[in-house]
Amino acid sequence: MIKAVIFDMDGVLVDSEPFWRRAMIKGFTGAGMDFTEEHCRTTTGMRLDEVIHHWHKKQPWEHKSTQQVEEDVITHLCELLLENGKAMPGVTEVLSFLSSGPYKVGLATSSCNRLIDTIMHKLQVKDFFHAIESAEHLPYGKPHPQVFLNCAVALNIQPEHCLVIEDSVNGVIAAKAARMKVIAIPEPENRHNPRFSLADITLNSLEELTESLLCNV
Repeated sequence: MIKAVIFDMDGVLVDSEPFWRRAMIKGFTGAGMDFTEEHCRTTTGMRLDEVIHHWHKKQPWEHKSTQQVEEDVITHLCELLLENGKAMPGVTEVLSFLSSGPYKVGLATSSCNRLIDTIMHKLQVKDFFHAIESAEHLPYGKPHPQVFLNCAVALNIQPEHCLVIEDSVNGVIAAKAARMKVIAIPEPENRHNPRFSLADITLNSLEELTESLLCNV
């Protein structure tokens, strides 16, 4: 029986993936690396510092430190989201529906607290959440399950009674490793990735999430 719904943030609550790609391309090229949208897609769902170390190991640059690149990406991303960020279809309706029922609502993201604060402010949805957890200071981000397990503890709900909503394969893997049910809502261009078969259900958008579905997942 589902007692809590835990949301990923980027690509689930806010349409941030295009802005992530723009911010990462600007940050990496500013450090001297030839960085493209395909590079971005390769590491979708990973924590930013892990992404940066991944690419620095493969294609080392010398113009900036990895920490400077991380700060550049986050600064540019926050600026883009504050100016142009929009909630994904169905976000407000689903959060309102969940908060009016018996469910606890959590947020578990690999993104840093600075970005969480930016998005909560932009969308004005912070009050819907009973717990907000970031993997920023954890030893590992997704696909490690710790951020989801921490969220379950904060919600005081056993993992097997939690349902996660994710848009990335790494997030789905992390949620299943935490022994939680998972609904995947992939980007349209990634919807046919066979690895999303790990999820219990795949939807096109949050607008398809219903009370009946929650009871039968």
